[in-house]
Amino acid sequence: MKRALVVGGAGFIGSHLCCALLKKGWYVVCIDNFSLGSRGNIRELLPDKNFVLYEADAAKVDAMEVIFEKERPDYVYHLAANSDIQASASNPEIEYRNTYTTTFQILSCMRKFHIPRLFFASTSAVYGDKRESVLDEHTPDLAPVSYYGAAKLGSEALISAFSYMNEMQALIFRFPNVIGPKLTHGVIFDFIYKLEKDPKCLQILGDGNQTKPYIYVSDLVGAILKFQDMRHLGVELYNVGVEGETSVTRIADIICEEMGLDSVQYHYTGGEGGWKGDVPRFHYCLDKIHKAGWVAVYSSDEAVRKTVRENISGKEDHE
Repeated sequence: MKRALVVGGAGFIGSHLCCALLKKGWYVVCIDNFSLGSRGNIRELLPDKNFVLYEADAAKVDAMEVIFEKERPDYVYHLAANSDIQASASNPEIEYRNTYTTTFQILSCMRKFHIPRLFFASTSAVYGDKRESVLDEHTPDLAPVSYYGAAKLGSEALISAFSYMNEMQALIFRFPNVIGPKLTHGVIFDFIYKLEKDPKCLQILGDGNQTKPYIYVSDLVGAILKFQDMRHLGVELYNVGVEGETSVTRIADIICEEMGLDSVQYHYTGGEGGWKGDVPRFHYCLDKIHKAGWVAVYSSDEAVRKTVRENISGKEDHE
C-alpha cells in the first residue's frame, strides 16, 4: 500500500486530496496545525483505518522529523501555506513562516529520510502583475507583488535546488483561485457572509472589474493525481487553470441569483485591485497541460456557480 503524507491536509484543498487518495487505496498521513484547516473538513475521514492525523506545525523541523521517521511516506504533498493572501498584506512574517519556512523544513525532512517524491502547490501570484502578457511556464522576469507570491516563488527555488542536490522528483502546479465546498475565505465566502448579514447592500473591494479564472477543487485534485507519477528526476512545472474567467461583479451577481436576492445595492470601494498586492487580471497559457492530456471539467463561471450553490446549501444543512 502506498503511503502519502499530506501537509496541510485539513485545509480546503488538502482535505479533498486526502479523500481522493483514500479512495485510490492509499494510506494517508495528514499533518495540520489548524491555523486555517479545520477538523470538520476531515471528520468523515477520521474513522478510516488508513487515515492518521497529526496536529503539528510544519515550520518546526523537530516535530516533522518525528512524523517522517515514524510514517516513512512514499510521497509528500505540500499544501501548507498561508492561503489568505489579504491577511498577510499587513504582516509579511506570516508568509515567511507558514509558506517559505514550511517548504524548507519539509524538504529538509525529505532529504534526511530519503523521500524522493513531492507535489508542491504554487500559484499564479509568482508571475506578478503582468496583465498584458500571456503567462506560460517559461515567462521570464517573475516579479511577485504580494508577500504570498514571493514566498511561493522562493519555495519553488528551494525545491529546484533540493531536487537537484538530492535526486528528487518534484511536481509543481501554478494555479489560480481554487473554489468548491468547504471554503474558509475568499470572495465567494466573503460575499455570502456579507449578504446573510445584510441582503440589501454589498460592499465590493476595488471596482468590481477584477477578473480571474476560478478552478473547481475536484479538477485540481484530478490533475494532481494524473501527473504525480513522474518518470524523471528534477522539477516538472505546469500552469493549471480553466476555460474562461469571472469578474468580481459577476460573482456577486451569481451569488445574488442563487440566494434569490434581486434588489441588492453594490457599493465599490474603488481602485483596480481589492487590496495592495492583488493582481486585478491575468491571462494563463494552458497549452502544456492540455497537450499532456488534462482539461478542466468546469469552466470558471460553472465552478463559481457550483461553489455558490454548495456553500449556500451547506450552511442551510447545518442550521
